[in-house]
Amino acid sequence: MNNDLSELSEMQGFIGACLVDSDTGLMLASEGGGKLDLEAASALNTQVVKAKLAAINALKLNDQIEDILISLGKQYHLIRPLAANPSVFLYTALDRKTSNLGLARIKVKQIEGALQL
Repeated sequence: MNNDLSELSEMQGFIGACLVDSDTGLMLASEGGGKLDLEAASALNTQVVKAKLAAINALKLNDQIEDILISLGKQYHLIRPLAANPSVFLYTALDRKTSNLGLARIKVKQIEGALQL
């Protein structure tokens, strides 16, 4: 099992990241965080993922989540379910002033592809 998130910390503007089981809201791995409570973020963002999945099903979109972007005034939050195991997602928080959102999405996708659960 490879759940190393350390490469994400190399991204410009990186605040923290965690791997989350969306069935339970429990954090499986983490990196960084600082003042950001990644344990709480894991549980709370599980609700975001479940709400989006419910909306997709209710609208009969026959599709899946690639990623969810939440833009705050000072931060970006990226949520990306793992293609190999959609019940697990990768959550990444970035400083909005210093990060490059396009490059961050590419890096998160690369890391997601390397994770093995």
